[in-house]
Parts: sequence; structure tokens; C-alpha cells
Amino acid sequence: MSILSAHDLSLSFGATTIFSGIHISIPANAKIGLVGPNGVGKTSLLFILNGLTPPSTGHVHTISGLRIGYLHQEAMQAFAGHDNTVYSEMLTVFDELRAMESRLRDLEERMAEDYSEELLDKYGRLQAEFEHAGGYDYELRIEQTLHGLGFDDSLHKTSLAHLSGGQKTRALLARLLLEQPDLLILDEPTNHLDVEAVEWLEGRLRMWQGALLIVSHDRYFLDRVVSTIWEMSRVGIEVYRGNYSAYAQQRQARIEYAEKMYEQEMERLAKEMDYIKRNIVRASTNGMAVGRLRRLSRDLVAIQEVGLVNFLASTQWSELGIGGVRPFTVIEAEQAIKAIRKPTPRLPKLTMRLTTTHRSGDIVVRTRDLLVGYPERPLFTSDDLVLLRRECAAIIGGNGTGKTTLLRTLMGQLSPLEGHIEFGASLKIGYFAQAHDSLNPDSTVIDELINHKFMRTSEARNHLAKFLFRNEDVFKKVGMLSGGERAKLAMALLALDGANLLLLDEPTNHLDIAAQEALQEVLESFDGTILLVTHDRYLVDRLATQIWSLEDGHMRVFKGNYHAYMEMRDGVAA
Repeated sequence: MSILSAHDLSLSFGATTIFSGIHISIPANAKIGLVGPNGVGKTSLLFILNGLTPPSTGHVHTISGLRIGYLHQEAMQAFAGHDNTVYSEMLTVFDELRAMESRLRDLEERMAEDYSEELLDKYGRLQAEFEHAGGYDYELRIEQTLHGLGFDDSLHKTSLAHLSGGQKTRALLARLLLEQPDLLILDEPTNHLDVEAVEWLEGRLRMWQGALLIVSHDRYFLDRVVSTIWEMSRVGIEVYRGNYSAYAQQRQARIEYAEKMYEQEMERLAKEMDYIKRNIVRASTNGMAVGRLRRLSRDLVAIQEVGLVNFLASTQWSELGIGGVRPFTVIEAEQAIKAIRKPTPRLPKLTMRLTTTHRSGDIVVRTRDLLVGYPERPLFTSDDLVLLRRECAAIIGGNGTGKTTLLRTLMGQLSPLEGHIEFGASLKIGYFAQAHDSLNPDSTVIDELINHKFMRTSEARNHLAKFLFRNEDVFKKVGMLSGGERAKLAMALLALDGANLLLLDEPTNHLDIAAQEALQEVLESFDGTILLVTHDRYLVDRLATQIWSLEDGHMRVFKGNYHAYMEMRDGVAA
């Protein structure tokens, strides 16, 4: 049974259409991940489903009494006008329970003086109702939820007004989890969470009793939480059964199937055209040729109207809802066939490559008795490290533990406080900084590229096009770029260096899923060595041959991928 459905939704601003053709249905216990490129309108769609923005066309229908909880991507205004503390705000969720609790206390006081059957019966019924509604564990639920989302005890009495933007978003998420709405809609819920909090949230959402609709760029999170993927484009939503990994496989299979059907259909059309041209001029076969031209005209009009994929998917021509068709001339039919385009993925894709200019030695980095940090603030000691050519080591750990400091130490920007670092032969290091602070905000995109490595303007534009900087985009000021665009520009510069050791600090930050997938493919085929700092657990699981885990002031080495590391860690914890 659907608790929310929408038909023919579209959103336009003036002459600009953000999206159209949205038809969706959310069952009562659905766990749905909504994916799509940045700018396609995912957040706008969530606003419409929540009744915060009217659609340009179409309508949304919900069942009577549906309770929807919505987490904005940035919840700076979530508690405007509230003077509650974090903990007292969570208590407001249970106002009815607390009122019931107060009535129980009153009855207890009355029974101390008048222990009548009537009062005892009334107390028993109210106590059963209170217990059934979770009255004896709501304070524990508050504690567990706040702790799970990273609010330690010192923050419980902090005024909501004094929280940072990220803390307000986490507080709103905590309240929504405690409210347990019938449909919980989350827009990038992991943005302000560390890995520990994300793992806790995954466990909570896997046990969620209602429906979930989640927008997230975190592929590992989607893998562990959702069972359906909605892929959104500007012209509709395609539904895929399964988690993110299943979606990626199904999508690739659909693309390959569409390409195969295209080849077969083009071969059929070519044979039809050849028969018509050979026989339409002959009196004995003219009638058959004209009939086949009429049928071919009908097919070509249908392909023009609904697209090749939809035409091939239809079982009967009448399903396409197209009226009478004027027969084409032979020349018109040939032109219509030439105009049919090969099906390709709807999203523009990064086509970058990272190549090395020369081979490094087999041992790339080796350390002994390492202590990393600053003279006034040592950060961590480390197991002895050995990184071999073509390996990928992923550095994981909480914020502020020293991951970026280690990269700066390996680059020679900082000296180790103790111990030794040895580098292999013929190393050329390429560095991708999380903050992209080496980019000049006053330069244009193309000038920044040419200043990094001189080349002709045409070569620079061709290189930038691989990173989706096209047409007038190359003349944007760097300071005006979005976070994702800055990340792509930084990667475009890195691709020119020919490095054989990549030090990557949060390379997928601000990238949509399509760009994350493209970067992953590039790094998987890279012929050098990678040292990776990232919260992107999906990328770590696909790339890492070693995990360097920073915790409690020490970095430990685990040989294997992230999945094996998690099994080892959870086994130890168990």
C-alpha cells in the first residue's frame, strides 16, 4: 500500500524547466535512495513532497494522517526562536508521555491516602498505556540517540542557539529519529557526521519501522540502508531494485542492453530501407515496397516521438499513443534513420585519465618509529609502515586525529617529531588538497590550468572538457566555482603532473555520485601508488590494499580492504 504517490510532477522557473515527468509511489515500509547529478532537482523534489513548494504541474497524494519528518540538507533555521537546550528539545518529543507520567504520579499520591479499587483500576490502565507507549525508556532513547549522533554529555545542556550549523542539523536529525514519523525524508544525512556516527545511523535506519526516502552521495551508506534506488534525471525517475551496488550493476546492464538493441534495430531499419529502395521502382513489387515504407514511416515517427528505447520496450504499437502517420518519402525515411542517436548514459561523465611519466621503485614509502604532529602538540605514533608500488593505503580516523598532518609530513612540509621516513627511487608526488587552497580565486578556470602547465588554448579547453568544463565554463572565476567544480579543477591540474605517487585528501568531497564513480574508475586503473585520506568508505573498499587506522593517538596497519577490516574490527569488538 502506498502512503505517498505523485503523478506528472514538474518544476519550472520561467522558461527554465528543472525537471518533468516525475511519477512515484512510496510503500509503507520502503527504503528508497534518491540519486542523480548535482543540479537535477533532488532537493526541490523533496520540498514538493513535503508540501513546502508547489509543483508547476502534477499533484502529490498522501494517505490520511501521514506523519512526515524532513531533514533539510542545511538546517541552520531549524530551531529559530527556540531557547531550549539540546536535551530539553528532545524531551518535547515526549510531551504526551510526560503528561501521562505526571498523571501517574498524581494517582500514586492519591492512592497513598485513598487506596480504592476505582483508583487502582484507573492507575493500572494508565500504567499499561504508559508502558506500551515507551514511557519507561524514553529517556534512555534520548541518551542513546544523542550519543549515537555525536552529542557528548557536555553538549546536552547547550542552548540550541549556540550550536553550529552542523550541530543544529544533527540535533534536528536526533529529534526526527525520536519522533518516528511514518515517512522519514533525509537530505544528505551523513554530511555532518563522523564515521562512527554514520555507522550508528546506518544501524538505526536498517531497523526503521516506517518508510525512508534518502538523498545521499554516500554510496556505502546507501548500500547498507536502502533496498530501492530512484535514479532522477530532468525527464523522470527510473526505479532499480536493490541497494546502490545492485543499482550500479543493473544500470550498466540496461546501458549494454540498450546499445545491443540499438545495433539490432539499426540493422533492421537498414534492411527495410534497402528493400524499399530496390523494389519501389519496380511495377511488380511497388505495392509491397509502398506498404513497407508506410510501416517504416510509422516506426520512425514513433521513434522520433518517444525515443528508441521506449519504442523498443513497447509490446504493441498502439501503446505509444501516436495517431495517424503520413508516409515518408524515401529521402525523408533515410534522413530519419540517420537522425537516430545511439543510446548513451543520460549524465555527462568525466573522461579523465591519470598517467605516470615514469615508474617508481618497488618500495615507495617506508617509516620506522614515527611520531607525527607539532612540537607543542604531538598527534600520534605509528606502526612501522611499508607501502609498495601500485598499492593503495587508506588512512581512516576521526576528525582532528592527524590524517592531513601525516600527508603534509610525507610531502616534507612538516618534519616528523621522531623516527624516520624513507622514500623509494624515482618518486614524483602529486597532491590533492582537501581545501584546494592552492587555487587562485581571482584566476579563470582556463588561466589556472595554463599557469599550472603551459599549453595552447585549444589544448587547455580539450583537457578541461574531460572534467566537464565546457563552453563558457572555462572563463568562470575560480572563486565563483562550487565545491564540486573546484574539486574537478584540482583533479584536472593533478592529471597534468604525471605523478606516480598520489596523496589524495578527501578527493570525493562535493562530487555527485556520477563523478565519484568516474574518479573511482580512474584510480582503479592508475599505474602508480595511492595514499588516500577519505570518509568515502565505498571508495576505500574498492581501492585499498592496506588500512591505516588512526585511533587513540596511534596508527595501526591492517593488510586488506575495508570490508575485511570491518569484519576484523567488529569481531574484536564482539
